[in-house]
Amino acid sequence: MKKLGILFSLFAFMLVFQASAQEQASGAVITFKEKEVNFGDIVQGAKVEHTFTLTNTGTAPLVISNVAATCGCTVPSWPKEPVAPGKSAEIKVSFNSAGKMGTQNSVVRIYSNASEPIEKVSLISNVLPKTN
Repeated sequence: MKKLGILFSLFAFMLVFQASAQEQASGAVITFKEKEVNFGDIVQGAKVEHTFTLTNTGTAPLVISNVAATCGCTVPSWPKEPVAPGKSAEIKVSFNSAGKMGTQNSVVRIYSNASEPIEKVSLISNVLPKTN
């Protein structure tokens, strides 16, 4: 009887594990073309921007609830409509180097209903002083 109980428990565990694995496989999934762009040397005061392309490689509509930058020098814009499975969208990020010096890594966090609810992209640059 004890062996039967152990066997039953093992079977129940396998069913729960399989259901959990199937649940994780479904839903929205963000896949980026690239997650980082390096502009190299830029002069202080220059503004640079990049458009990150993402694709919903999941099985449910992707809803981006918020996109937040690490500082006010970086401004993102993103689609407010859901992104259907298999479709692509763009997140435009601009960086203003005014008042900055040296290596800058502007990180932008994307909050969504995807299987990985917080994704990050970044703009990297080395800000050089202005020359007169």
